Amino acid sequence: MAIDDIALARETVEEASVEEGAEGRAVQYEEGFTAKTLVGAFFVGFIMLPGALYLGLVAGQGLGAAAEWVTIVLFSEVMRRSFLPMKRQEIYILYYVAAMLSSLLMADRGISGGPFGYLIWNQYFRQAPQAGLVASEIPNWVVPPAGSAALTQRTFLHAHWAIPILLLVINEVLGRLNWMSMGYVLFRVTSDVERLPFPMAPVAASGATALAEAASKEESWRWRVFSIGTVIGLVFGFFYVGIPVFTGVVFNKAMQLIPIPFFDLTQSTETILPGALTGLSGDLGKVLVGFVLPYPIVAGSLVSSLLCKVFPGPTLLYNSGAFGSAATNGWTRGMDAINTRLITDIKFWMSIGIGLQLAVALIGIVQVVKALMRFKQETNGRGLFSQVPKGRGDISILIPLGTWFVITCFYIVLTQYLLGVDGHAGQFPWGLLIFFGLIWTPINSFISARMMGLTGSGVSFPFLREASIMKSGYPHVDIWYAPIPLADYGPLAQRFREVELTGTKFTSVVKVEFAVLPIFLTASFIFWAFFWHTGAIPSSQHPYAQRFWPLAATFQAMFQTINKPDGPKWVLEGINGVRIAAGMVAGMGLYGIIKLARLPELFYYGMIGGVGAWPADIIPTFFGAWLGRRYFQNRFGVDQWRMYAPVLLAGFACGTGLIAMAAIALSLIAKSVNYLPF
Repeated sequence: MAIDDIALARETVEEASVEEGAEGRAVQYEEGFTAKTLVGAFFVGFIMLPGALYLGLVAGQGLGAAAEWVTIVLFSEVMRRSFLPMKRQEIYILYYVAAMLSSLLMADRGISGGPFGYLIWNQYFRQAPQAGLVASEIPNWVVPPAGSAALTQRTFLHAHWAIPILLLVINEVLGRLNWMSMGYVLFRVTSDVERLPFPMAPVAASGATALAEAASKEESWRWRVFSIGTVIGLVFGFFYVGIPVFTGVVFNKAMQLIPIPFFDLTQSTETILPGALTGLSGDLGKVLVGFVLPYPIVAGSLVSSLLCKVFPGPTLLYNSGAFGSAATNGWTRGMDAINTRLITDIKFWMSIGIGLQLAVALIGIVQVVKALMRFKQETNGRGLFSQVPKGRGDISILIPLGTWFVITCFYIVLTQYLLGVDGHAGQFPWGLLIFFGLIWTPINSFISARMMGLTGSGVSFPFLREASIMKSGYPHVDIWYAPIPLADYGPLAQRFREVELTGTKFTSVVKVEFAVLPIFLTASFIFWAFFWHTGAIPSSQHPYAQRFWPLAATFQAMFQTINKPDGPKWVLEGINGVRIAAGMVAGMGLYGIIKLARLPELFYYGMIGGVGAWPADIIPTFFGAWLGRRYFQNRFGVDQWRMYAPVLLAGFACGTGLIAMAAIALSLIAKSVNYLPF
C-alpha cells in the first residue's frame, strides 16, 4: 500500500540518521546553542562570510557546503584537542549557523555575503544604463537618489542610506520570526500528522553524528563512511570547483574541465528535438543524491522529466505552436538550455506547473484531514497536535500561527504605506496583497513542504510574483521593491526535521537565530562596505558579476516596464487560467491512474516534481538510484546501505567544501599579491 511505502521511507530515514531517534525509542533532546556555537558564529561571520561574498562575485556560487563542513570540522577538532568534545547537537547548530551565513541571496547574480548585498545590487541597478527608463522612478526608500554622495563616494555611511538600511533590518527581524513560525507549523503538519519521511533530512544529521562520534573517539561505521565520502569529494572537488575558482582569478577566465552547471546539448539536438532541454550534468554529487532518495521518487522524476522536457512533449508542443515563434517572442533555434527553459516555461509550463502543484495541495489537504480524523477515532478524540515528544521544545501551534498572521498583516499595511510615500496609496489592489500573504503563501508553502517531505526537493513557481504584478496593471516601479508578503516556507519544515533527528531542542533554533542576527548584519555591513568602497562592483576583478549583472539588469528593467504603454507584453502569457485548470485536472487524473495501477505513491510525487526538473540533473540522479538499488544494496544489504548512503553524501559535501575553501584562500592571496608594489 502507498501509506506503507511512506511509513517505510520514514523509518529508514530515522534509522539512517540517529539510532536513538528510531521509531519506538525515546529521544533525549538537548540544548545545541552554547558558548562554543556562539564562537563558531563569529568565525563564520568574520572569516567565512567575506569568502562567500568574494566567491559569488568571481565565480557565481556561494560557499555552501564549504562553510558548513569546514567550520564544523575545524571546530570539532579544536574542541577535541582542548578536551572539550562537541555534542551532536552543538555540531548541528554550528552547521545551521554556517549554512545561514554563507548561502546565496540572489543566485542568478552570484550575490552572497549577507543582506547588504541587496543594497549593492539596488545601487548598481539605479546607475545601470539598462535601467534608464525606470531609474528615476526607483523610490529613495530603496536606494539613494542618482548623484547622491552616498553613491558617488561608494559609502554606506551617509544619511541617504538610513531608510533603506532601517527597512532592511526590519525585514531581517520579521522575516526570521515569520519563517520560524510557519516552518514550525508546516513541520507539525507534515511530520507529526502525515508522518512524511523527509529523505534528505538525515544527510546533515548523519554528518553531525559522524563528527560527534569521531570527537569522542568512538569507533563507528559512520566515521569510516564519512571519511570515504570526504576523500571522494576532495578528488572530485579539485576538478569541479578548485580549478575553475583558482584559474578564474589568476587568468581572469575560469577553466572548466567539467562544465558548470552541465553539458548543454540543446543547440546540438534542436533539429531533431526542437524545444528540448538536452544535456547532462557532470556533478558527481547528483549521483550520490540518487543513493539517498527513495527509488520510486527518482524513477518517477526521470519518466516525467524526459517525457515533458526531452521527447515527445517538446516536439508535440513546438509543432502545435505552443512555444510560439520569433514573431511572438517564442522559442527559436539557436537558444541555449537556459533561454529555452525560460521561454518554454513562460509559454506553457509555468501555468501547467501551477495546476499540478494545486493538485498536490488538494491531495495533501485530504490526506491531512483523514489522518487527523483517524487519529481522533483511535485516541478517543485527543488532538494529534497535542501529542509531541517530551523535551523537544514544542509550543502551542496557535502561537506561531498568530505570529505569522500578525507579521503578514503588518507587511500588507507596510507595503501600502511605502507606496503612499510616492503618492500611489491605494492604487495597488489590497485584495491581491491579502491573497498573496494570507492565502497563496500558506497554500504554496504547504505544497512545497509536502514535496520536501516526500521527494527531498521543494517546488517553485518561477516569475509568479512578476506575472501577478503584471496582471494587476499597476504601472509604477515602486511595487517591485515593496515588501509583498509572498514567500515559500516549505523547505523550512525540513530544517525542523533535521533539528529533531539530531536530538536538538527547538528552542536552540530560536536562540541561535536572534543571537547570530547582529553578527550577521554587522559582518555583512562591514565587508560589503569595504569591497564596494575600495572598488566599483562589478569590475574586472569580479568576472562573474561583470558578465551576468548587466544581463540580470536587462531582465529586471524589462519586467519593471511591463505595465507601461510601450512595455513588452509577451511575459504576460506566463499565467493562463485554462492551462492552470488543465494542469490540475491532469494532476488529479494521474494520481487516480497511479492508485489504480497499484504503483507506489512516491512514484506519483516523483513524476510531479520531474515536470519542472532539469533532465540533465535527473539522469545522473537516476543512475545513482539505480546503482544503489542494483549493486550496493546487494553487496551491503538493503538496511545497511540505506544507513550508509546519507553519511556518504555528507562526507562528499565536506570534501568538496574543503577544496572550495582552499581554492578561495589561494585566490584571495593571489589577488592581494597583485596589488603589492614589489
